Amino acid sequence: MAAARSFLFVPGDRPDMLAKAPARGADALIIDLEDAVAPSAKSHARNATASWLETLEPPLPDIWVRVNHPGDLFELDLLAVVGPQVSGLMVPKVSTAGELARAANLIDDAEISNRLSGGSIRLLPIIETAAGLLRVAELGASRRVSQLMIGELDLSAELGIDPHNSGALAPLRMQVVVASAALGLEPPLGPVSPDFRDLDGLRRETMVLAGLGFGSRPAIHPAQVPIFNDVFSPSPEAVAEATRLIALYEAALADGRGAVTDADGHMVDEAVVRVARRTLEKARPEQGRP
Repeated sequence: MAAARSFLFVPGDRPDMLAKAPARGADALIIDLEDAVAPSAKSHARNATASWLETLEPPLPDIWVRVNHPGDLFELDLLAVVGPQVSGLMVPKVSTAGELARAANLIDDAEISNRLSGGSIRLLPIIETAAGLLRVAELGASRRVSQLMIGELDLSAELGIDPHNSGALAPLRMQVVVASAALGLEPPLGPVSPDFRDLDGLRRETMVLAGLGFGSRPAIHPAQVPIFNDVFSPSPEAVAEATRLIALYEAALADGRGAVTDADGHMVDEAVVRVARRTLEKARPEQGRP
């Protein structure tokens, strides 16, 4: 199964929006019990989400739940939502590996209680504090973590930088991308965009993120989802070219050569083919992925 290109945030206290969410076209949903929910509605959101999860039937997008920061509400959230419908928990404002270790231990117990296979519930830390960014590799190496996300709005506020200053944000983004690659995690989620009306600008910004090594992006509005699905999917032309390069390289290997020059005079070696293989991994079956 190809990795998710798009995630859609859905407030956990809105049963009407929860009911429509699986049909919105996102590869994954993030049911939000944190920032999208007022403090007075936290209990309602938790109960509404748990009730909604019990109604779900396949096929479904991946279901993630953004729980509240590790603390009193965190454990209540976790115990309410961990179940067979949930792929994992998104953990906000993580600053230490100890917070993730506590989360993983609680999930161990919840999986046993719910008779789930061990390790079925993943963790996705959001890197949105300065302390978390300094420890991004440590956080990414924590048990159950499969992917990271950069949370630029909170991070920019803490650092005192303009959240629209791409020059200032680029090196911060790359720290998350490099840590993910070094640890063998899925490419990270890019930041949210609070502007869901400027779709042309959103596409340009998302293409920049894809070029930096991000593999997906979370939407706060369904209108953003098709753009993320498109940008993070290789074109049919790219899939065909990747297939051609791999076939050319494999033929060279069979002939005892470690590299080959294609008809356009470009060298094709293992590094080039790694990029081609990654392109095919991103492709959907309808694009001709083997």
